[in-house]
Amino acid sequence: MERRGGILLHPTSLPGPGGIGDLGAPAHRWIDWLASSGCRRWQVLPLGPTGYGDSPYQSPSSHAGNPLLISLEALLDDGMLKEADLAGRPAFPNGRVDYASVIDYKDGLLTRASERFTRGEVPRWEEEYQGYIRAEAGWLDDYALFAAMKRRHQGAAWTNWEPALARRQAAALRRAEREAEADIQTEKVRQFIFERQWARLRKVCAAKGVAIVGDLPIFVAHDSVDVWVHPELFFLDSEGSPTVVAGVPPDFFTPEGQRWGNPLYRWSVMRKDGFAWWIDRLRATLRRVDEVRLDHFLGFHAYWEIQADAPTAVVGRWVPGPSAELLEAIRSAVGSLPIIAEDLGVVTRGVIELRDRFELPGMKILQFAFTGGADNEFLPHHYPRRCVVYTGTHDNDTSVGWYENAPEVERDACRRYLGVDGHDIAWDLIRSAWASAADLAMAPLQDVLSLGSESRMNLPGRPDGNWTWRFLPDQLTEELAARLEDLNSHCGRI
Repeated sequence: MERRGGILLHPTSLPGPGGIGDLGAPAHRWIDWLASSGCRRWQVLPLGPTGYGDSPYQSPSSHAGNPLLISLEALLDDGMLKEADLAGRPAFPNGRVDYASVIDYKDGLLTRASERFTRGEVPRWEEEYQGYIRAEAGWLDDYALFAAMKRRHQGAAWTNWEPALARRQAAALRRAEREAEADIQTEKVRQFIFERQWARLRKVCAAKGVAIVGDLPIFVAHDSVDVWVHPELFFLDSEGSPTVVAGVPPDFFTPEGQRWGNPLYRWSVMRKDGFAWWIDRLRATLRRVDEVRLDHFLGFHAYWEIQADAPTAVVGRWVPGPSAELLEAIRSAVGSLPIIAEDLGVVTRGVIELRDRFELPGMKILQFAFTGGADNEFLPHHYPRRCVVYTGTHDNDTSVGWYENAPEVERDACRRYLGVDGHDIAWDLIRSAWASAADLAMAPLQDVLSLGSESRMNLPGRPDGNWTWRFLPDQLTEELAARLEDLNSHCGRI
């Protein structure tokens, strides 16, 4: 890894007129600002369509892009929408995403744009589109049908569709394809538009010297095209429902553990074809980003198995994962492992050995550093070069919020270790992270802006109200970029 600094910011948090961040002009201005700050990494959350609780970690597809990130203004410039289409835009709230309102607003306009494209009103893209749907048919055909059927079933989970369709019987699939032909075409066009806009933004990143760090959840949502198409790869009953689900056991922060509810993999079945599904999934992610944060890396060594009917994660068992066998297969197929291992939680010797065998950088969270004394592994004096230090992640409170809510003994340990009085705590942590030996230092934009708990992105275990934070256009100033550029320069991260 190169010695670099970067910012964690999901595209939904960008400003803009559509009620949610998108891939249009504000995203391009964000990259300009990021590059001017001397940062060379932009980390995002999973880019797929969101699922339960508007979470990017509960996507209905491991390949598709999120249509809500499509810029309507860019569609206007490209001739797929007209000025009149954007008239009467709702008064969206500032600083947060109201997902229900955004979906209601953007869905109809995206359908209108797709219909215009299908009618041939944007002929210059037709050849490119045909090439796209041929190249991506391996996942796109199934996803477009799945998304169309979700619409026709008012969002019901695929296990609640008519049994023949839920079980993908050939006659039922052919009938669904005939009846939903227009809807299927609309879904394919949306994916094509997303891919064009994302590719345009990624080209800007490359020109500015900014690499994109993506995020790959270890598990997939049960109500997803992945499970519907490949039920044999998961522990499901005869009706398609999970028999066991994923989560983590109780700890100091969560006395009942976390019951995520994702179906667990049949690793013995995946092993038979050399983990082809996993390799295809990682390749798809790497077509959009330069590096990947591999979420819940611990689960590849051993994962917490919970009975599907258990209400909490208290009762469960550790089950061995595919470990080195999977990573060897991926490295052999992909040629390298541009992976950051999210190795937080119950880190056993086996997890450490697996991470180090493949020379993967692990993660350090600076907010975790100020309990337990000088031996705390999250204190910067313990960091190896091959790691990524974060002031906090999307699952943590902002650094200001953390400091304001931490016990005084922890706050005192933080002040004494950093040699500060705590009045500028977010930047105190940023300076410590940037000055550390870690090859990559990252901070959420909320910390760069010194924002409090009201700007937190996610509170694990909370079913709703997450993923809504957005920054305002005037918050990114030249002075702030200069402050960050100076830090990058002095800490050798440019």
